[in-house]
Amino acid sequence: MMSTLGIIQARMGSTRLPGKVLRRLGGRTVLDRVVRAARDSGVLDDLVVATTTEAVDDAIVAECAAIGVTCHRGPVDDVLTRFLGVLDTHLADTVLRFTADCPLLDPRLVARAHRVFTAAEVDYLTTSITRTLPRGLDVEVVRARVLKEIDNLAYEHHRTHVTSYIYSHPDDFDVIGLTVQPDLSHLRLTLDTEDDWKLIEAVVDHFGDSAVPVRALADWLADQPELIALNSHVRQKDLSQA
Repeated sequence: MMSTLGIIQARMGSTRLPGKVLRRLGGRTVLDRVVRAARDSGVLDDLVVATTTEAVDDAIVAECAAIGVTCHRGPVDDVLTRFLGVLDTHLADTVLRFTADCPLLDPRLVARAHRVFTAAEVDYLTTSITRTLPRGLDVEVVRARVLKEIDNLAYEHHRTHVTSYIYSHPDDFDVIGLTVQPDLSHLRLTLDTEDDWKLIEAVVDHFGDSAVPVRALADWLADQPELIALNSHVRQKDLSQA
């Protein structure tokens, strides 16, 4: 029987918004919201938070214990090794990768990505080859064996950005993208800056503690141009800068 593992990469270090993953939103930490959304997708057999061995990330270990999720610690600048460390102790055929700075993650979208990946029988699925989703709702699904195969091939930023080797070598793997209509890529729903925080906080204040379907959120934001404008100027860092 195929098994599916979710891995959330999380750390306290952030050049633009340090400690962002443990900020509190609606009574929960940002990390707690990501954990719950991943679990609510209903497709995971197990879930692990992958953080670093730095002392500052002791706080993430403590939060994981508080919310009841397994935590693994590994190198600061080698996320691939962190993921492989998780796979050393958690057997899985399929890995879903999440980041802890996406508190508006949609469980329904996670489930849809997993269904498409399973039906297509590919090596890797991502929502960001052709971006039509808001930044902050991305989902990546990859075969565990592929992560192990690229261990000897990946280098520099590929090891920091765990699926970037696959993404930049599409001819070596069976890769597909997942898109939605209408195109919602103009929305920025990830957490990197104080302006991102203002928008996300407004969303949680309006919708409450439950995860919000992406279309419902987009429809509401369409009538809130002042909120969209809060972080429309923020630019995502390139892979080599992040």
